[in-house]
Amino acid sequence: MTDLNGLAVYIETFGCQMNENDSERIAGLLAAAGARLADRPEESQVTIVNTCAVRAKSEEKLFSYLGRLRSLKKKTGLVVVLAGCVAQLRRDKILDRNPDVDFILGPDNYHRLPELLERRLGQPRVLTAWSKEWREDDRRHCLRRSPVSAFVTVMEGCDNFCAYCIVPFTRGREKFRPLRAVLDEVRTLAGEGYKEIQFLGQNVNSYRDPATGAVFRDLLTAADEIEGIEWIRFITSHPKNFNDDMAEAMARSSHVCRQIHLPLQSGSSAVLERMKRGYSRESYLEKIRGLRSLMPEICLSTDIIVGFPGETESEFSETLAALRDIRYANIFSFRYSPRPGTSAAKLTDDVPFEVKRRRLMEVQQTQKAIQTGIHEGFIGRTIRVLCQGKSKKDGRVYSGRSEGYQVVNFRSETDVIGRFVQVRITSSGPYSLRGELSGIP
Repeated sequence: MTDLNGLAVYIETFGCQMNENDSERIAGLLAAAGARLADRPEESQVTIVNTCAVRAKSEEKLFSYLGRLRSLKKKTGLVVVLAGCVAQLRRDKILDRNPDVDFILGPDNYHRLPELLERRLGQPRVLTAWSKEWREDDRRHCLRRSPVSAFVTVMEGCDNFCAYCIVPFTRGREKFRPLRAVLDEVRTLAGEGYKEIQFLGQNVNSYRDPATGAVFRDLLTAADEIEGIEWIRFITSHPKNFNDDMAEAMARSSHVCRQIHLPLQSGSSAVLERMKRGYSRESYLEKIRGLRSLMPEICLSTDIIVGFPGETESEFSETLAALRDIRYANIFSFRYSPRPGTSAAKLTDDVPFEVKRRRLMEVQQTQKAIQTGIHEGFIGRTIRVLCQGKSKKDGRVYSGRSEGYQVVNFRSETDVIGRFVQVRITSSGPYSLRGELSGIP
């Protein structure tokens, strides 16, 4: 039985919801083994850096952070663990550049952390082997940051090999969590008072239960019947795999939110083909029309990449036109950066940096105007909000999210964290709504 005997551990997380959930699981594994969580690396004996490799910028931030830890290590003997996607991707080069890193763990090896930290081996150790089968850990030990909303992993990895995407090289091939285990976790969360769950996976709509063959729409339908969970979300969906059955399952459900993240990446069919996305602009727009015909109120979000190799001004203008046509409630936009091992890395990165930067600004300004208009349409309406926290500056100002995932700020004289409230929207900006508390059901 591993015993970390009060070992002080700090976890720094870079990246997406999947990484945030991984850090929650790591924290739970270590706490169950006797470790205690520190608030800062300076207060820790071990600092774990959970990394993201999706974009070059996130890697640059990581290595800058490791540089800051180096001086702390010299002073205190801090043990540094590099975990996650960069650890998996750069495992052969990290120690050359950062010899102060003690352990390197890929995403499939977190279960070995308690043992490694207990033994505290004297030389660096690299653990990045893959398991082809799903490894179920005890999610009861997961230390979740939110008492309201919980991540629930349903699958790992991706088989799509989009030209620009590093995920198949950092998370491996697709493997699926048993449906029974997923639903058991949802029931446990409901019993603990969680109101919202978010199913996670690199491509959730390729999900298939290893035992029964049940697919993602079946998972949504089964989760919808679990008493206590009010809102169900999921991320990420690949448009190639999102079909009418899934849209109809969303529309039939009582608790699946009328909100979906469906990455477009580019509004040009020619660019999408070079990206190896498996769909065209026209087929994507047809899916959007189908969703809106079933759920007229649905809120959409997306990812956009500008400056993919060969992207012309005409092709870029198609992306801007798609944004104006679809009118997303939110987007995540990025400049293209080559990632090692991907097929796009073999292409000439021929769009100049200044052009990428200008295009990114145009995308963001276009979307800002769209969101401003969407949010202005909420003024005067009363909407349901799940309160998730409050302001550090003013304890009477609370923040939550609507079903469409908009941030809503409001004042309350009583603590409403973890509760659904009714908020009358009085004003808005491009990135949030503001309102007055009108009721607590």
